[in-house]
Amino acid sequence: MFEKEKDMKNSVKTLLYTLIVILFSFSSIQADHDSSPADNEPEKKPRVKTDIKIATEGAYPPWNLKDASGKLIGFEIDLANLLCDYMKYFNCKIVEYDWDGMIPSLTAGKFDAIMAGMSITDERKKKIKFTKPYADEVASLAVMKGSSLETLKTKADSIFLNNKPFKKQKRKVRKDLKIISQALSGKTVGVQTGTIHQNFLESGLVGEINFRTYKTQAEVNLDLESGRIDVALAAAVAFVDYAKKSGKPVVIIGPKFSGGVFGNGVGIGLRKPKGQNAEQDKFLREDLNKAIKKAKKKGKITELSIKWFGFDASI
Repeated sequence: MFEKEKDMKNSVKTLLYTLIVILFSFSSIQADHDSSPADNEPEKKPRVKTDIKIATEGAYPPWNLKDASGKLIGFEIDLANLLCDYMKYFNCKIVEYDWDGMIPSLTAGKFDAIMAGMSITDERKKKIKFTKPYADEVASLAVMKGSSLETLKTKADSIFLNNKPFKKQKRKVRKDLKIISQALSGKTVGVQTGTIHQNFLESGLVGEINFRTYKTQAEVNLDLESGRIDVALAAAVAFVDYAKKSGKPVVIIGPKFSGGVFGNGVGIGLRKPKGQNAEQDKFLREDLNKAIKKAKKKGKITELSIKWFGFDASI
């Protein structure tokens, strides 16, 4: 009898031990299934708010324009979408906005960034921040075929300016600027308002020039074609694009312009970090710079510029 009771006690102990082992194993498996590194670490939140608005003009081909259906297309539209793709957590919305109101609207918080063929200049940097440049934009003069200015020639094919007045430009540059000044005397130059091209005409580097400003580049092109202006100044690629699409005999004349008032490449305009959104604006600029660097390294900016410009405009 005693032996039987002992055997029963041992059996109960064995059963209890087995149940404990099974329960412990199940708990461990369940814990392994449910747990993850995120349970043991603070959840990482996106550094920047999810909705980002990028403003573009939609009227500066091939940088940015609209197709027949009104959809925004162009080099910068493709690039903006690519950068947003690289910055995974962004839900980017590209919005159309008038060129002459872009910087005030950016600082007022109506959108978060500008991608509109905006050159990085010292004057603009007084008001806003920029990313690193992603493309270069040389400027040129253009006339209609048959114009007396069609034969305008300078000693250099390209003029690189510094941020100084006429007298402090290089000697060779001063000579070419004088040739241009003499050629434009008595002529009317058309230019889009609020641009580096207007800044150049107002700088005094080519003397006192009679010029007319327009809200869009398309309006400049139309008045050049109709003869209401004698010559126009804009990005060289804008004239090439217009001639190609319109079939009009537009001729680029004189040298290509860059540097100085023409800026240091084209970049994304951003608010200067301040106020309650200072940290967000700071993070946005950092992340955009990383995305631009990645796009350059992968050759994507070169690829897009060849697609839209016909040459590599990456910088």
